[in-house]
Amino acid sequence: MKKQIRLSAILCAAMVTGCAPKVDQKQLYVFTSFHEPATEGLRFLYSEDGLSWDSVPGVWLKPEIGKQKVMRDPSIVTTPDGTYHLVWTSSWRGDLGFGYSSSKDLINWTEEKLIPVMAHDSTTVNVWAPELFYDDENDQLMVVWASCVPDKYEKGIEAEDNNHRLYYMTTKDFNTFSETKLLFDPGYSSIDAIMTKRAPQDYVMVLKDNTRPNRYLQVSFSDSPYGPWSSPSATFTDTFVEGPAISKVGDDYLVYFDSYGKKIYGAARTNDFITFTDATNEINIPQGHKHGTIFRAPESLIRNMLQQKDAENPIIK
Repeated sequence: MKKQIRLSAILCAAMVTGCAPKVDQKQLYVFTSFHEPATEGLRFLYSEDGLSWDSVPGVWLKPEIGKQKVMRDPSIVTTPDGTYHLVWTSSWRGDLGFGYSSSKDLINWTEEKLIPVMAHDSTTVNVWAPELFYDDENDQLMVVWASCVPDKYEKGIEAEDNNHRLYYMTTKDFNTFSETKLLFDPGYSSIDAIMTKRAPQDYVMVLKDNTRPNRYLQVSFSDSPYGPWSSPSATFTDTFVEGPAISKVGDDYLVYFDSYGKKIYGAARTNDFITFTDATNEINIPQGHKHGTIFRAPESLIRNMLQQKDAENPIIK
């Protein structure tokens, strides 16, 4: 953990001289994470280059809501007011919504809330993998997730209690919400959608074909985050992958994914989301990390988190 050692040393030197560490607004890559069986709570990784990652020790928010009180698929987006908004899967099955909390420093979090986005249809089996997207043109947050509503869509190879489609809603404050709408129906079970904006009227969505035996990632394009979306591309991954995360690294985009079939973390590099090259050998992910999303945060915030854990656990150096 060389980066962690270096950051801790900076903090220790500052405390010896009696001065607070200078706030460094250098932006780090931050990766949300959880460990199986997903009952402990929110974890983080951080990186200077978007390729080699270190763990931020500890758990930063324990799940207290939902029928099964888990925290899977944590997704964070920052709004212009400096708020970090967090959503997550709160139960495998049975919940009609997802978990929500927010923070200004990634340490102190607001009271957890269950956002009941599928309460209008009590036959809904689940609400999986909510992903946040900040719509800068309308200054609002969009949440995309997958739900299975039996007997609602074309029957495919998957059982009716596993026949997912992608939905969304919008909000400005997580107090009032738009109605839930269907975002994408490719004609088969789809989950784990994440979006990025490349330019005005140029949006990309990476999603998972969740049908057997595919279970791989595809790409769709649109001139609006609300669709319509193009037919999914051919896959750019092996089978049995999930939880994509998109990050701009240099001139390229990296798509990280949880290759659960191989029990490793994988990545693909692209500059157009049409042609991909395998970047798995370029990345370094700590063991046990499970899929979340990648965002940017000031290095000073990560220093504060490491300082807090050093104070709680002096042997962590």
